[in-house]
Order: sequence, then C-alpha cells, then structure tokens
Amino acid sequence: MGNTELRQGPKAASKNSTAKLDIVPIAEEHREWLRKRVQEIWNGRFVVSRGVRHEPTNLPGFIALRDGEPAGVATYRLDEGECELITIDSFFQWQGVGSALIEAVEEEARKGGCSRMWMVTTNDNIDGLRFYQRKGYVISAVHLNAVEESRKIKPTIPLVGMYGIDIRDEIELEKHLWCWVGW
Repeated sequence: MGNTELRQGPKAASKNSTAKLDIVPIAEEHREWLRKRVQEIWNGRFVVSRGVRHEPTNLPGFIALRDGEPAGVATYRLDEGECELITIDSFFQWQGVGSALIEAVEEEARKGGCSRMWMVTTNDNIDGLRFYQRKGYVISAVHLNAVEESRKIKPTIPLVGMYGIDIRDEIELEKHLWCWVGW
C-alpha cells in the first residue's frame, strides 16, 4: 500500500548518474508501459489512499527519461485547489530522479492554481518519509490502522513492508505551495 511510497530500484552504474535526465508528461504512447509498471510495482492496477481507489494509468503525470529509457514515473490528481501525489517511483536511488519528478508535479500543481500538495504513504516507508521531509513536506496526519480499511478495497496489500515493519497506518504529508498569481 502506501500510494506514494517512493520505490527505488538498485543503484545504476555510475555512467547513468551523469546522463541527462528528461522529465516528460505522460502521453498516450506511455500508457501501456505505465499499465505494466503499475501492475509490477503496486501489485495490481490500482492504489488506495484514504479509502479512495486510484488507477495511475488513467492519471496525469510525468516520466523521467535517462538516455531515452524510463528512470521513474509520478502520477497525481488536481482537485479543488489541491494536488495529491498518487504515485512516485524512482528506478534509480540517490540520482535525483525522485527529486526531478516531485518538482515537476509541484510546478504543474502551481500552474493549476493549487496552494497545497499532499500525499499518503504507509508507516513502513522510512525511505519515502525521509525523502518527502527533505523536500519540505511535513506530517499533517497519522491515520492509525487505516491500512486495514484499505485492504478491504485492495486485499493484495501486504501485511509486512520494508525493513520487516508491519504495514498498519497511513501517514499524510503536505507542503504549501504558496502560488502567487502574477509573480
């Protein structure tokens, strides 16, 4: 679970860390690739946050490309002046992929007139919590035992997650974007 769990793959060879990273909007030609990746990464075609089912394949987002190959992907939804980061997946750890993706979503949220960006992750996502807080996000709510309810919607959510930690709680993080029109 943990819809915005920053999932990172093995470190890439050093040559990849210096290659140019391009961030492009998800286009129709990416949808089939995204459908397969969502199935692989998230163990199904949808993710759950705060009791809501989201299908990342149908959402707007960005793909990070390194030498033309996908290095990560992020999806989001805009709703009533807020942006929820639904998924963010970096395939290469510590190489700026996640940072570039979250910055692209933040910029799109500002353009869309959003003043707040938020996401939900699970209590086992220690690496994601570190990442989000370093990017200026603060913990705004802890929803105790919320994953139990999410498993009613998506029974494939594992019981144990990263670092052998039981997956129980949803942690909500937020960042105020302070978008000023005309500046």
